[in-house]
Amino acid sequence: MNRSTRYLLIAVVAGSAALAGYLTSQRIQPETVPAATVSGDAGEILLALTLPDADGVEHALEQWRGKVLVVNFWATWCPPCIKEIPEFSAVSRRYADAPVQFVGISVDTIENVVSFAAEHNVPYPLLIGTSQHLMQITQLSNSPPAMPLTVILDTQGKARHTKLGTLNEVELEGKIRELLPRQ
Repeated sequence: MNRSTRYLLIAVVAGSAALAGYLTSQRIQPETVPAATVSGDAGEILLALTLPDADGVEHALEQWRGKVLVVNFWATWCPPCIKEIPEFSAVSRRYADAPVQFVGISVDTIENVVSFAAEHNVPYPLLIGTSQHLMQITQLSNSPPAMPLTVILDTQGKARHTKLGTLNEVELEGKIRELLPRQ
């Protein structure tokens, strides 16, 4: 290998490593992306979905119309997703008797979701989606296709809140309380 070929190879490897580092940092730290707004149509698109769980049982999101619906796009390979799921689980348990339903849509393999569910005892349905489902919602919200992405629908099925990046317990509960019917 001559000297110029060696330098070219080093430049290609260094450039690839830099690009990989940049893309990884974008995936690991999506909370740096400003929150997007979701159009009302996003709610109807979400409610029109029927997705399988890890056992292959189909679930129509329409079944939860009439409840505040918290839909979280996530994956087992996404560190910020994994960080927020215990907080989502805690809030889900606190609102178990309220008209609130959490649904996780994993853009991942069935095997990874089964393993994750067994290890973390998530109290809400974990459905298997595709990158196409994530793309549909992000196109409506004018946000990049990244995760975690959470869309919260009101009881009429209208998308009222979205968050690209992690959503902490306090912020999540505030958004849910705001949409619950006054009693």
